[in-house]
Amino acid sequence: MIESLLIANRGEIARRIIRTARALGVRTIAVHSDVDAGLPFVREADQAVCIGPAPARDSYLVADRILAAAHATGAAAIHPGYGFLSENAGFAEAVAAAGLVWVGAPPAAIRAMGLKDAAKARMIAAGVPVTPGYLGENQSPERLRAEADAIGYPVLIKAVAGGGGKGMRRVDAGDAFADALGSCRREAAAAFGDDRVLIEKYILSPRHIEVQVFGDTHGSVVHLFERDCSLQRRHQKVIEEAPAPGMDAATRAFVCDAAVRAAHAVGYVGAGTIEFIADGSDGLRPDRIWFMEMNTRLQVEHPVTEAITGTDLVEWQLRVASGEPLPLRQDQLSITGWAMEARLYAENPATGFLPSTGPLTHLRLPTDIRVDAGVGEGDEVTPHYDPMIAKLIVHRPTRDAAAGALAQAASSVEVWPVRTNAAFLAACAGHPDFRAARIDTGFIERHLDVLVPEPQPSEAVIAAAAAALVPTDPAGGPWGALTGFRTNATADLRVAVAIGGKTHVAVAEAGPPPVAIGEDRVIFADGEGWAFAPPVAGGGGGAAASDGAILSPMPGRVIAVDIAMGDVVTAGQRLLVLEAMKMEQALLAPFDGTVEALTIATGDQVAEGVVLARIAKDAA
Repeated sequence: MIESLLIANRGEIARRIIRTARALGVRTIAVHSDVDAGLPFVREADQAVCIGPAPARDSYLVADRILAAAHATGAAAIHPGYGFLSENAGFAEAVAAAGLVWVGAPPAAIRAMGLKDAAKARMIAAGVPVTPGYLGENQSPERLRAEADAIGYPVLIKAVAGGGGKGMRRVDAGDAFADALGSCRREAAAAFGDDRVLIEKYILSPRHIEVQVFGDTHGSVVHLFERDCSLQRRHQKVIEEAPAPGMDAATRAFVCDAAVRAAHAVGYVGAGTIEFIADGSDGLRPDRIWFMEMNTRLQVEHPVTEAITGTDLVEWQLRVASGEPLPLRQDQLSITGWAMEARLYAENPATGFLPSTGPLTHLRLPTDIRVDAGVGEGDEVTPHYDPMIAKLIVHRPTRDAAAGALAQAASSVEVWPVRTNAAFLAACAGHPDFRAARIDTGFIERHLDVLVPEPQPSEAVIAAAAAALVPTDPAGGPWGALTGFRTNATADLRVAVAIGGKTHVAVAEAGPPPVAIGEDRVIFADGEGWAFAPPVAGGGGGAAASDGAILSPMPGRVIAVDIAMGDVVTAGQRLLVLEAMKMEQALLAPFDGTVEALTIATGDQVAEGVVLARIAKDAA
């Protein structure tokens, strides 16, 4: 077994690798940027080395600094995790050239599967079914258009070197092809430095099915069954599950055997994933599943495979990298129960999933399921990296039980003041169509209005907030209470409360208990957090845009202020601009009026939900 391991990654995957390495008695070394110095993965490693400033291009993507850290700490091996340099063949070769063990796919396999056109050609030669399409050398617009016409619309234009949904365009008719091709090529050139494309038949009811494969240095390859990753938003996975719903034995045998052939075709060693696209319009069938691409690394969603097979895939990686044979033969692997994973992100679905950065002053995650978290309470979500907070992983005897457990887990999440997608995840897992396995990659877009409703507190939350404002022993007798008072009558327990940007009058009723977080009092329910307070006298009845309050939709920096006190503004006029995670958000005047309050200046950092300005509405 490898004696010492440097982890060339961060966050939850670094912690995940450290956990297994420690159980195997392997010494661990973390590398980190300066902004990550206080995160849990740095504390949990046996040794840690700072490799540069916050931007990944100056730290986690600098191969020379990682190799220097490995030599300085006496590391015997490097595990790249996923993302960053995990599928960089040049880095893998540099690791080996430095006399270190690379815990990952062979460089030749990474290169073979890195370009989509070459990978498909290799799969065709290996007898693996591929999506009908064109992946030839002739890249002229005329040839590409002709091939698209021959395949039949709709088609998908995909960057040869693409990934993560970039360099991809759907085309529904021939007269739209030229514009889509130009747009796709420009995006591909900017993202990958390569504007070559391939054409595929677009599947109208697509299911994303992937198979976990594992190879060793002795020539053995096994599969650990399939996962379904169809629940996606903008080509990014949201909920993954294993096994795939609706997968019968014959179809499973077909797709898993194809995945093993694909791995053998490139001499694969280590953990990898063969991704397929399936036409789910008539159920899952062997003649409706095609190879899409291979990920030559461990996947974010690997825990669901671990759950149903009872394995530790990181342990398998370390054993295979140490020269050992695979721990289990194919006939020793089987499926037990059902597993699901949801990705908890620091983002606000109500503002179009804009990122939400800042300190995790309050963080409560479920304790009765597996949670792979990259941060803890008191840590900060910065704009420099992927804003994943944690992965919520459930394993239950049946799919319905797993979906129920996942919905409950997401509903129990408490995070403040950073916003999360917890309520959105709970809504996805609890949706009737999801529970009935009526899913494909368009599920979220079809149901977005239900999954992301207008952000308003429920009546129960408002009532609980009202109850929390009722004094138990108000100073000055009834005159100090917020409740109504009438002589010779029962007290009216209707209480005014400011919550959700508005003032509500509600009957005080017991409900979720409030939590004091700094200067905020917050009620958590169904994955959401709601700050509440007594209404401010003269505040115009709340802080909704209809009342003239201009709220910050996300934490960020004010980069432009276009107004001053006393200015007359018109509806739709730009007032100021916020920036967060390199995204700009312009805030507009909700109606004609006059600027009566301005609390910020250019350069200020602001939290989410604070009042930045107030517009007094013109008299009718």
